[in-house]
Amino acid sequence: MWKGEANMKVIAMPVGELAANCYIVYCENTRKAAVIDPGADGQRILNRIQYEGLNVEHILLTHGHFDHIGAVKFLKEQLGAAVAIHSGDAQALTDASRNLSALMGGHLVQVPPDVLLEEGDIIAVGDVRMEVLHTPGHSEGSACFVVNSPVKAVFTGDTLFQGAIGRSDFPGGSYGQLISSIRDKLLVLDDDYTIYPGHGLKSTIGTERTANPFIRYYVK
Repeated sequence: MWKGEANMKVIAMPVGELAANCYIVYCENTRKAAVIDPGADGQRILNRIQYEGLNVEHILLTHGHFDHIGAVKFLKEQLGAAVAIHSGDAQALTDASRNLSALMGGHLVQVPPDVLLEEGDIIAVGDVRMEVLHTPGHSEGSACFVVNSPVKAVFTGDTLFQGAIGRSDFPGGSYGQLISSIRDKLLVLDDDYTIYPGHGLKSTIGTERTANPFIRYYVK
């Protein structure tokens, strides 16, 4: 690594009853970090952040469903980080019917977002840059975060998984939009991009392009 080159590290932490993947993404050079989808277990996430000695500036949300936002308020209060979500899912942070917690017999309300994300926005995490892709289908405001350098990576939320794709039968979901998002936004990436999904194990674009049955038979 030459002096000044960004070096991204990713810590994956499955959290909550649905084992949603929370990611702590940081720049090794600056120790600046972002937390992606802190769905639950806020104290455990905070403990890891403090253990690593990180300065978290962003709480990034791939979408607004309850299993991906449950620890947002706690971490914002503890860290002072800015909460960012695509504008299409912004109301889910403060509306239990939109974040689906009401359907589960709960009433999860967090804090309003500080930043409304849109397609093409760039988020700086130290020397690392993340580009926002609007990928509706699982929800209206689903988004993925792409890193092109120093590594090739994409945080796909509940849009694309290892061997599967996201559900589209929740309110605000659309199967047609989901397929279009995967085809037009994700499959245009090179095969060597690592996929960090909202649930399950990581994969690559190349693996999913050839082995994911939903892509092979339904994404044309």
